[in-house]
Amino acid sequence: MGDPRELVKNARWLGHASVMVKGSRTVYVDPWEVDATDPADVILVTHDHYDHLSPPDIAKLARKGTAIVATAPCRAKLNWAITLVEPGSRVTVNGVEVEAVPSYNPGKQFHPRKAGNVGYVFTVDGVRWYHAGDTDQIPEMKDIRADVAFLPVGGTYTMTAEEAAKAASMMQVKVVVPMHYAKIVGSLDDAERFAKLCSVPVVILEKT
Repeated sequence: MGDPRELVKNARWLGHASVMVKGSRTVYVDPWEVDATDPADVILVTHDHYDHLSPPDIAKLARKGTAIVATAPCRAKLNWAITLVEPGSRVTVNGVEVEAVPSYNPGKQFHPRKAGNVGYVFTVDGVRWYHAGDTDQIPEMKDIRADVAFLPVGGTYTMTAEEAAKAASMMQVKVVVPMHYAKIVGSLDDAERFAKLCSVPVVILEKT
């Protein structure tokens, strides 16, 4: 496959579950307490918890014409027009194809399936990116096909490093980037343990 870092060269991990992909379109997922200032073409929000849905960050990154994609519970907390999605939705916004996929905790109360939270598979310049959102290992992951996957590894509210490694082996992905650690829960140790356990190539991005 070559250097897995080549596949993630257009990605930035902005801390916690916040990521940015910058190509012909600039896409943010769950921006929260980010230092990035690149104007967004698309902002994807996985669910309405404060560390994923941040109106101040959206205000900083949005411009006229920015498309905001989110689930129904997010609508009351946003003063922008949004494109609503639920698990299974497919939309194209500002030239970016977006698929909303299930994201939930099967055995915890934090992110129940009935809440309708999502992860996203989106395409920028022919590269498919998967952001899992706040989730545990779930059966639907076997249907994920992407070039790059961002998976939570911090535990408690999401998968542990061990669970994330098992989840990665279920998917058809080329490279995995760990996230959802170093704020609130988890640490770099979790990301490094995940990298050792995962059967798929892993790139640990430094927070920028």
